[in-house]
Amino acid sequence: MHAGSQEAARPGPPDTAGALETIARPARALGRVVVVMPAYRAAETVERTFRDIPRDAVAHVILVDDASDDATVQVARALGIHTVVHERNRGYGANQKTGYDAARAMDPDVVVMLHPDYQYDPRLIPFFLGYLRLNVCDVMLGSRIRTRRETLRGGMPRYKYLANRVLTTIENLVLGQNLGDFHSGFRMYTREVLETIPYRHNSDDFVFDTEFLAQAVHFGFRIGDCPMPVRYFREASSIHFARSVRYGWATLLTMAKFLLQKWGIARFRLFTRD
Repeated sequence: MHAGSQEAARPGPPDTAGALETIARPARALGRVVVVMPAYRAAETVERTFRDIPRDAVAHVILVDDASDDATVQVARALGIHTVVHERNRGYGANQKTGYDAARAMDPDVVVMLHPDYQYDPRLIPFFLGYLRLNVCDVMLGSRIRTRRETLRGGMPRYKYLANRVLTTIENLVLGQNLGDFHSGFRMYTREVLETIPYRHNSDDFVFDTEFLAQAVHFGFRIGDCPMPVRYFREASSIHFARSVRYGWATLLTMAKFLLQKWGIARFRLFTRD
């Protein structure tokens, strides 16, 4: 075989153009960031949460009160927070629906959902925004599970930690993700995510969050997460054991719906755009 034949047979460099095109997407301009806080009995924690929000990174803060029987509304309004009040208790999911509708009316580029119970550190908002600005992700979550020791030392009850690990593992397998904490109360969405996902079809209860992430995967959005120290304490909100069990079963039902929709066996309103 002559030299020319050897040159022709030698493999060339790998074609990385497709991979680079996928990774190196153009950056996004994120002008207006709106924080939505779905509140219920948050009078003791909302001020600490609000004061830690970086005002140079956030244009507006909205609090939606779900008919609290404490001073949540009075505290929020005294702080100058744009406050929307439900006349009756409608549920955690309904609270978020109201909040997202109010946020979208402000024409945001990004909406941050932040529990006002001071479990999550809002000072990290600018760092999470970087992933959206650089077009690496469309959805960002704050993961409380960096290590088992840190999470338990932060006060998360052991049964909640175990339930979180089991459910998150199942959700990762079903949805094809690799996230650390599917059940975070710190979430960040681009405008396109909220304009695309039919969240008004979701549950009015706690499983709203699980349904939202399943919808995000269904509609092709990129989800990422970063560690966020966990803070459990007396004033922080937390659903009781029986409610947690119902939430767990509702999460598994959502995963079943996702698979049935994916396999073409059934169709659900959750995955149908308005």
